[in-house]
Amino acid sequence: MFLGTHTPRLDDKGRLFLPAKFRDRLAPGLVVTRGQERCLLVFPMDEFVTVTERMQAAPVTSKKARDHIRVFLSGASDEIPDRQGRITIPAVLRQYAGLTRDCTVIGQGSRIELWDTARWEEYLAANEESYSEQSEEVVPGLF
Repeated sequence: MFLGTHTPRLDDKGRLFLPAKFRDRLAPGLVVTRGQERCLLVFPMDEFVTVTERMQAAPVTSKKARDHIRVFLSGASDEIPDRQGRITIPAVLRQYAGLTRDCTVIGQGSRIELWDTARWEEYLAANEESYSEQSEEVVPGLF
């Protein structure tokens, strides 16, 4: 399970050190793709396959499903971390997420989100209040 917040830096070649505690799970391979709110999603390969299979079970007659799947898969890049635990983030994905040097990696259970640090801080500041107000509405009975 991926948890926590980490702040690695992107090097000049577009490579990012994965947090050490995530490396074993991602070592066999991973997929980086577009996420919502201009972040990137990082999935272990097996989890990506599961998510993709669920998406492709949607009816092909659904325009919303087709649109979502197109954006999600067209940006996908399969990667294998190098011996130092680095992955290369393709230029098109770095541009999509506005990644420069300072990045924030957040664990999301079965996946990871990769944000430009300034964008993450803006998002968090804008959403912290609603987070505390909506916990019962989002997941009834959780707390």
